[in-house]
Amino acid sequence: MCLIGFAYHCHPKYSLILIANRDEFYVRPSDLLAYWQDDPNILAGRDQLKQGTWLGINTRGQIAAVTNYRDGRKHPSGDLRSRGELTRNFLSTHQSAPHYLEQLRLEQNQFGDFNLLIGTPSSGLYYFSNTHNRGPEPLKPGIYGLSNAQLNTPWPKLNTIKEQLSQAIENEQLDVESLIGIMSDPKTAPDTQLPDTGISAPWEKTLSSIFINTETYGTRATTVLLQEHNGKTQVTEQSYDQQGKIARRTQTLCVPPL
Repeated sequence: MCLIGFAYHCHPKYSLILIANRDEFYVRPSDLLAYWQDDPNILAGRDQLKQGTWLGINTRGQIAAVTNYRDGRKHPSGDLRSRGELTRNFLSTHQSAPHYLEQLRLEQNQFGDFNLLIGTPSSGLYYFSNTHNRGPEPLKPGIYGLSNAQLNTPWPKLNTIKEQLSQAIENEQLDVESLIGIMSDPKTAPDTQLPDTGISAPWEKTLSSIFINTETYGTRATTVLLQEHNGKTQVTEQSYDQQGKIARRTQTLCVPPL
């Protein structure tokens, strides 16, 4: 998962409005949004290679999403654990977000650089990164963005989705199509606004768009999660391949709300 925008307790009907794109190499196999056979409490897409997930929810109302932190100047070890474990392990437990994150602090260096967003109905939403000693950090009501730098780092695409999500809330345009539309913009950022994350300028330019599509790498899924204050939660996942849309799945569940 590489781009997430979310509004937390900013709307009279919804406790959480979340829109997200997962960017990945097309050859990496993954399962579509579904309840997992080996843990039927978890509703998420799934990476077939490492059996983790980029974003999911469970029937207890726990929510988790992860992005990698991009630093092309680093050369990470090849024996690091998959970041998809971070979300899978949380969704598989009954732990509160603060308790899980305190335990994770002891293991954080076993993973590549990451940003983790998790929440439980009892504790609310938390952000944690194993870079720059950031977190665990409880989140207050507001509109947030998370990509491949720390929370709310003002990259152009992050600013854009936060602004558009704010406008969608103000204009009551919270239907799934409109929210997917926010995450479908292929326009790249001007060269003068590109971040410097230690990768080549052409690749930095390519990755600056909200929706990415190259020969080998791109946006594989857009997820929209709408959770009402009464706990009714709708999760929609639109999946893509190199040619475009391939499948859409929607599930609705009732859980204790965040």
